[in-house]
Amino acid sequence: MNLSEVYEILFHNRELNLPDKEMDNVAKCYDFLKEFAHDKVIYGINTGFGPMAQWRVEDNHLKELQYNIIRSHATGAGEPLSDIRVKAAMIARIGTFLQARSGVNPHVITLLQSFVNHGVYPFIPCHGSVGASGDLVQLAHIALTLIGEGKVHYKGEWRPAGEVLNLLGLTPMGIDVREGLSVTNGTSVMTGISIVNQYYAENLLKYATIAGAWINEIADSFDDYMSVEENSCRRQPGQQVIARWLREVSAGSRHLQKREHELYDPSRNRDAYFEHKVQAYYSLRCIPQIYGPVYDTLSNAAEVLQNELNSACDNPIVDYEAGNIYHGGNFHGDYISLEADKVKIAMVRVAMTAERQLNYLFHDRINGILPPFLNLGKLGLNYGMQACQFTATSTTAECQTLAMPNYVHSIPNNNDNQDIVSMGTNSALLCGKVIDNAYQVMSILYIALAQATDCLSLADKLSPATRRQYDAIRAICPKFIDDTPFYEEVAETEKYLRTNIIDYLR
Repeated sequence: MNLSEVYEILFHNRELNLPDKEMDNVAKCYDFLKEFAHDKVIYGINTGFGPMAQWRVEDNHLKELQYNIIRSHATGAGEPLSDIRVKAAMIARIGTFLQARSGVNPHVITLLQSFVNHGVYPFIPCHGSVGASGDLVQLAHIALTLIGEGKVHYKGEWRPAGEVLNLLGLTPMGIDVREGLSVTNGTSVMTGISIVNQYYAENLLKYATIAGAWINEIADSFDDYMSVEENSCRRQPGQQVIARWLREVSAGSRHLQKREHELYDPSRNRDAYFEHKVQAYYSLRCIPQIYGPVYDTLSNAAEVLQNELNSACDNPIVDYEAGNIYHGGNFHGDYISLEADKVKIAMVRVAMTAERQLNYLFHDRINGILPPFLNLGKLGLNYGMQACQFTATSTTAECQTLAMPNYVHSIPNNNDNQDIVSMGTNSALLCGKVIDNAYQVMSILYIALAQATDCLSLADKLSPATRRQYDAIRAICPKFIDDTPFYEEVAETEKYLRTNIIDYLR
């Protein structure tokens, strides 16, 4: 599986299909495990789990053992994960099982496939995982519904899982060898949440870059900040991409200046003091240098997620080709946790930059061309977008608080069996919160950009790309003179940014 295919399944309701070759290999692995496990001591098949692994479990209790890990670990707390995150987690779990290293009955995969394709979403609380033996607690909630217990979200209602299985004609998951441990053991929940985060973060960066091009049009900036010559001197790939995006978005603009025309021409540069800034503020001029590292961070995160989707992340590893079973720690979530923290920090930077650009538009003594707070009414009587800055600033401040890496917050538990843990699911959830916040700040910036465009009557001078955004925002939030509430417009603009995916910047 690759991320683009998963995005199609998640966001465009494409059906999830299972590849025949991989399913054949899953069957081979399952058959091998059943034969191999007869007279051997294998963790989680005929031993207890975690620190209880020193105790052997008698043969007549082996099925009970697998049911016990599911039921005993379904102990999550807090609000349920959104349907889209649960769907992504199930897809990630299928990706693990398709590696044919888990020893599960192929029916487990086809049952998860049915859940994905029929829109059956197990109840998974947001709290419970320390990300060490993977997402034990939250995956146990998925496993609980696969055996027909617990509850699922189906067609907008919470219903008993067994009831929905019967309704759809689905047979609950049986226990053959180690299905209970296999479903509950791995990084699939943190991976699924991170896949959803990645989708929204990549799109937000594109909107941030468009906003950067637009605000430089409003400021009538010199265009060399995004030039090939300027940016190619710094050998950082992300910077090159952002600069290219800025050039593509700005193409056709009639409100950017050429430095060689204004400042390098001796007939024009005789003034002792220049009203127009020779160099713009950093939040306008340094967009390639600020968003370049964000792009590189997201690129690396995408590679890690792609690899994790196509990895066996449980324990032990059943290698039917080598004819052996290997015990280790592929369930440990460090890869996902560290990337989630890096993406979170990068998205904080996006929010901070958007807030500073907003401050430029609102602060008349800084920009020198716009009324205070983009107020087109009577100063003193009307307030324009003054209070919108409070929301943007407070939301950005929350992002900065959340920027502390969660990856370094290991707390030993499980009788010190899990003596160092990844906290990967917490990292992914906090990253998602920062992304949500950043969309809110960006929404306010987009409304402000449209209002600033009207303050200067610049709509007809914008590039075609930024003009499209101007028209879209004005369809949501028309030009305003009188004071008006903005909360509905901010929400609608956020919905627009999230659902209208920029596909022309690559």
